[in-house]
Amino acid sequence: MIKKFDPADNSASIASVTEQVQPVKIGAAVSSVHFLGERAAFVGAEEKVFLVNEASEISPVAVHGGGILCAAADGTRLVLGGDDGKLVGLDGNGEVKLVATDPKRRWIDNVALHADGAVAWSAGKTAFIRSGKYEEKSFDAPSTVGGLAFAPKGLRLAIAHYNGVTLWFPNMAAKPEVLEWAGSHLGVTFSPDNKFLVTAMHEPALHGWRLADSRHMRMTGYPGRVRSMSWSAGGKALATSGADTVITWPFASKDGPMGKQPAMLAPLQARVSVVACHPKQDILAAGYSDGTILMVRMADGAEILVRRNESAPVAALAWNGKGTLLAFAAEDGDAGLLEV
Repeated sequence: MIKKFDPADNSASIASVTEQVQPVKIGAAVSSVHFLGERAAFVGAEEKVFLVNEASEISPVAVHGGGILCAAADGTRLVLGGDDGKLVGLDGNGEVKLVATDPKRRWIDNVALHADGAVAWSAGKTAFIRSGKYEEKSFDAPSTVGGLAFAPKGLRLAIAHYNGVTLWFPNMAAKPEVLEWAGSHLGVTFSPDNKFLVTAMHEPALHGWRLADSRHMRMTGYPGRVRSMSWSAGGKALATSGADTVITWPFASKDGPMGKQPAMLAPLQARVSVVACHPKQDILAAGYSDGTILMVRMADGAEILVRRNESAPVAALAWNGKGTLLAFAAEDGDAGLLEV
């Protein structure tokens, strides 16, 4: 069984917990990891998802006929889009269900899930949404969709694209709202309190808007593109990759990061590749391009080594809903579980 680790322990003996990690040998490239109940779902780059229980028993499940391009999970279901033009759902029992097939067999490269059961996905310029309460609807963006995110309140979908983000209310006749900013927007996220919207851009920067008045928030200074964003417990900070430290932007005040400098945590001589904030406590996990994984207390920056540097970059990190399990994987499929 996995040994337990207590991040609240301040003793010097917790500097490393590498020996408490339960190894998981996926044996295939991994692009992301999610939890379905207490089972970790390691999403392969092609064809399969690998379901892993707490005993590190691996159950491969075929979900696509080719490359897996996107994935989103809500704790009970995992929805994946592929280059076979299909959107597929997977539950914790390993049951696979076809959600949608693109009529033109286009790649499905973005997906998002809503708490009420709705699912959104995109193929090319078109974003689709399906809810148990409403029929499937679609929206054509001005350019290829770069990212999708549901607002935490109400059925509103953010669609990132070139030169901004469109906010679409699929069940309202009103014209969608457009938040403009020059450049290519490749990822998008709402703050948990529904007050801010942030995008990751093709250039090494984030851009944000305060939704009440569409005021801009320029979040720059990165040496590389931001490919991973994670909100802290309560949404008081946004942790990001893209530098050789974890960059965390403050969002506790009504102005968010306007006029404020971000905190820089866990510096290393390697680029941060992925971040995942703990769902209950002000703790985050950070994976680096050299294979290192650190657990970091956001209050004081204290670091705990979870995985020593290896050759492959860390590709995936996730906490279960209770925050008692951390799952990780490198690009080459070398993975592990840590019980916290």
